[in-house]
Amino acid sequence: MRRRLTPYLMVLPGGLWLLAFFAVPLVMMLSFSLMTGNIIDGFRPTFHWQNYTEGLERYGDKFVRSLWYGFLATCACIVLAYPASYWIAFRAGSRKSAYLLLLLLPFFVSFILRTVSWKFVLADNGIVLGTLKDWGLLPGDFHVLGTTFAVIAGLTYNFLPFMALPIYVALERIDFRVVEAAQDLYASRVQTFLRVVLPLSLPGVFAGVIMTFIPISGDYVNADVLGGPDNVMIGNIIQTEYFTNSDYPTASALSFTLMAILLVGIFLYARALGTEDVLEAAKR
Repeated sequence: MRRRLTPYLMVLPGGLWLLAFFAVPLVMMLSFSLMTGNIIDGFRPTFHWQNYTEGLERYGDKFVRSLWYGFLATCACIVLAYPASYWIAFRAGSRKSAYLLLLLLPFFVSFILRTVSWKFVLADNGIVLGTLKDWGLLPGDFHVLGTTFAVIAGLTYNFLPFMALPIYVALERIDFRVVEAAQDLYASRVQTFLRVVLPLSLPGVFAGVIMTFIPISGDYVNADVLGGPDNVMIGNIIQTEYFTNSDYPTASALSFTLMAILLVGIFLYARALGTEDVLEAAKR
């Protein structure tokens, strides 16, 4: 009896934690999404499904923008994180831990503080643009803040470790003798990378995409701090509906709609990439 109960008892604390702080709030939010009313008169459960359709009609462009920003920032994270993770895994030698610490060191600082610091760096007359303008390398009306580039750059910077670490773990697990065997069979460096290293590192890329794309698509801090009126994401709308307008049904419906879109997107991504092939490559 004790042996049979031991696994369940070990899972119990984590399960209760998820039940209290994930499942219960999720059910409450679902119930709010079907209510009508206001903060003064109260909210009543009326199974008002129009909250979902009205939210899509009013903020459909914000959903598209958030997914587009998430896609671009995730691609940028892959481009930046893969070479860094590759170099640390195969070239850093005994100093791997030190380089990983340097990669993660900025992220010991608060998320908000790091984002606000980008605002000072990218200010029109800040340390970067102001200096370049004084040297005559940029026109006086040139600006970065309030643009799509600033928002995506901030998203990429803030979520880069969530891409780098899974890729590093996948690369670090590769047996280097397999790479040497490919080279002994007269494979070039490009062929070795494309046929050996990249397939074996796909589990890390797969995990990294999930860990970055989902939080990026729901983020509102970077768009609020670094963007302008044309860079509003769906996370900004949900935050405004919750804390400014106190329109909890609309905010809950938008949150569930975003969750559903992300789940469908991740499912399609997993089917397109082929999770079975990824897991098989990891096992090999």
